Amino acid sequence: MATLAQAVACVALIALIFLCLLWEALLAPIRPGGSLLMLKALPLLLPLFGLLRGKVYTYQWTPFLALAYLCEGIVRAWSEHGVARTLAFTEALLTAALIASAATYARVARTRMRTSD
Repeated sequence: MATLAQAVACVALIALIFLCLLWEALLAPIRPGGSLLMLKALPLLLPLFGLLRGKVYTYQWTPFLALAYLCEGIVRAWSEHGVARTLAFTEALLTAALIASAATYARVARTRMRTSD
């Protein structure tokens, strides 16, 4: 269960990073030619190596960071049209998967640490 949760969290985070970059640079930028809003992907790089290495503490604080992206995805899915709406729904789904899998991994890992003592 922990390995599946870790894999889902890592894939969701990496996909979310690429989605944020491609969305604001190429697919549906706010301004033609891209916008600086693609810099919103930078905070997502902070937990990347911790998640890949299985650091429990990183899995515990990553959902708090991801909540901002979930809110953005929901708001933009509500307000945007066309391709941007589809990208916003995708962002919300990836973020929800990241939050759920990170919380699951942290819970399972914490339980394992308690039982091994």
